[in-house]
Amino acid sequence: MAIVELVMPKMGESIMEATILRWHKKAGDKVSADETVLEIATDKVDSEVPSIADGEIAEVLFNENDVVPVGTVIARIKTAGEDAPAASPATAPAAPAVTEKKFSAPERTETPAPAATSGEARFYSPLVLTIAQQEGLGFAELEKVPGTGNDGRVTKKDILEYIAAKKAAPAPAAEEAPKAPPAAKAAETPAAKPASYSGNVEIIEMDRMRKLIADHMVRSKQTSPHVTSFAEVDVTNMVRWRDSVKDGFQKREGEKITFMPLFIEALVRCIKKFPLVNCSIDGDKIIVKKDINIGMATALPTGNLIVPVIRNADMLNLVGLTKSVNQLANAARNNKLKPEDTQNGTFTITNVGTFGSLTGTPIINQPQVAILAVGAIKKRPVVVETEQGDSIAIRHMMYLSMSYDHRIVDGALGATFLTAVAQEMEHFDPTREY
Repeated sequence: MAIVELVMPKMGESIMEATILRWHKKAGDKVSADETVLEIATDKVDSEVPSIADGEIAEVLFNENDVVPVGTVIARIKTAGEDAPAASPATAPAAPAVTEKKFSAPERTETPAPAATSGEARFYSPLVLTIAQQEGLGFAELEKVPGTGNDGRVTKKDILEYIAAKKAAPAPAAEEAPKAPPAAKAAETPAAKPASYSGNVEIIEMDRMRKLIADHMVRSKQTSPHVTSFAEVDVTNMVRWRDSVKDGFQKREGEKITFMPLFIEALVRCIKKFPLVNCSIDGDKIIVKKDINIGMATALPTGNLIVPVIRNADMLNLVGLTKSVNQLANAARNNKLKPEDTQNGTFTITNVGTFGSLTGTPIINQPQVAILAVGAIKKRPVVVETEQGDSIAIRHMMYLSMSYDHRIVDGALGATFLTAVAQEMEHFDPTREY
């Protein structure tokens, strides 16, 4: 009988921990290799962790809703094979040797790294953010909490110790409370009571993904000074071309062609001309991304949003873009996205027109510096300039809006880039081949 260790897998370059959502197996249960043992979640995507060997679950080391650093042993499995090397918590090589079969997990360090102040935006786990919200800690105060986790991240223990110290510290100040005017004291009392709701209401608890989205949006606004520019674009040539080729395209390629691949194609061409919109900020450094990885905001059946990423979009032709868009959209709607499908985006596009909206002011998907929203396509009478003179014609019109981080993308660059995207779409070649 031998023991092998199941560790928390590394779900991506920037993912340092994951939350255990649900155990499918408990101590004493039989398990087969590649059978799902538990479900985990990061701030990007949910995923299943399979067993790495046949055997029996000997020990489960964490509970559901626990936040666990990557590389940490989360369960031990008893195997019957004599060839399997015996493993124990003190045998360092055992975990990497086993996990290489499935996860390529990173090496563990026994001592947590000291808190670091590198100027980078800190990552906070969903558990830490929930505790901070419950205790009334604002984002600015959360930034001051010393972290003892990997890369100075704040752990559950760190924030609980900070809160305990904060509650103990104000004791002397309490003596000054009687000096406050009675009216001020009375005004403070109702705030401590639980919120009450009048009228006929229904109270719905946010699900885990909605909480993550809410936190991500708030942090984005707190991180980046948002500016939004707008442009109007005539997409008549694009609409007529798609209408003329969509049946043949589906018959030949086995895929429906939507407008999104056409929008991404135009967007990528302009990013190549204006690389500064394809970057991130690290303190006072600008990190210009040479890869063009386009995030595509996708609505889920639950009403939540997720942003799968088309990697190296500049290297794909229209057929490749179409297949990538459809595959990622279908995987998102069916909860089949892999962790890597949502990582390393450099620029995001969202189609607010899908639901009939003319335009919108999108929130930047951190740590990117810009996001483009495309609105609904509507037929309208517009003035058309020709060599024979101006005329009024019915055209397919659409609004573009782009929000950008004013720390690095100023108004001139933002407006120039957006205008370039609009012109790229307007000058679509209606005679092109696909």
